[in-house]
Amino acid sequence: MSEEFTTNGDRITPVFDLPLNHRVQAMRVDYEPGGTTPWPHRHPYGAFVYVIEGAVKMALDGQPEQTLLAGDSLYEPPGALHAVSENASDSEPASLLAVFVVPEGQESAIPA
Repeated sequence: MSEEFTTNGDRITPVFDLPLNHRVQAMRVDYEPGGTTPWPHRHPYGAFVYVIEGAVKMALDGQPEQTLLAGDSLYEPPGALHAVSENASDSEPASLLAVFVVPEGQESAIPA
């Protein structure tokens, strides 16, 4: 894949092309101030996470918590225990986008 430049000054860069029998699924998670995902879970096929707004705390597979800020991204390896996913702020909202590539008929997340 290559970048394509147009005469209008914009740049179009292909990001991915999946010629697979899979679903590409994206979910937006919006946290209120102090909000959390209360149940530990796993993403059997992994996940790509991008923080849209605010700051989000994450902890995977027994590793120390990390705080991701707007613009930060994270790859969750397949099957990793996602023990913490919460807004890092008690006063500001936070949002993230999670993208999954999942075989047809399978779930993107399962309880731990």
